[in-house]
Amino acid sequence: MHPLTSRRHILKLPLAMAAAEGPEIWRFDRLDRLGNHPTTIFGKPGVIETPEGKAVRFGGEPDALYVENHPLAGAETFTWEVVFRPESGGRPEQRFFHLQANGSVHRLLFETRLIDNQWCLDSFAASSTGSQTLIDRSRLHPLDRWHHVAMVSDGHEFRHYVNHKLELAAAVRLAPHGPGRTSVGVRINKIDYFKGAVRVAVFHRRAIPPSEFTALPAD
Repeated sequence: MHPLTSRRHILKLPLAMAAAEGPEIWRFDRLDRLGNHPTTIFGKPGVIETPEGKAVRFGGEPDALYVENHPLAGAETFTWEVVFRPESGGRPEQRFFHLQANGSVHRLLFETRLIDNQWCLDSFAASSTGSQTLIDRSRLHPLDRWHHVAMVSDGHEFRHYVNHKLELAAAVRLAPHGPGRTSVGVRINKIDYFKGAVRVAVFHRRAIPPSEFTALPAD
């Protein structure tokens, strides 16, 4: 496992060191900042304690955090990891993390679909050279537990993983995004709110293998 992406380092490594040596890490341990970026707060998301550190919980509409930064802007290849906990009682379709290039429809989205009190991952990517949705409604996971999800683009293929296991992949070339903004807890246009918690997001400007992913969260 890459030293930056062990559970201990993800939660405790100083932000300046993380930025200099590798991925950009956003810890959800406060509401006013994500990484080095100030947030705009909507509704009443709250900081909670978990066995592995603090997280931010979103209770559905109108809870959200916005950041005037796209952490993967300009990346020709990338890996985006999130440790999160989707909760029971949320809407059937939820957009819980959204990166959008300014003045365009180019975006990266992590979404959930709730089915029979379980959830499946829906990943979407759109750029000037192509777009792709990855979803398999038969690959269901338990709610109210912590999970690790990742999307990876190596310049030729777009993949997504749940708990370090590859679920889907498709051939598509994704061009780099321009500068933009981010929303957490809802799609940027304030629809499809998320009920659950987010503990950490990690943004790599390269396609990494599962062996280098952030450690799996404890239940």
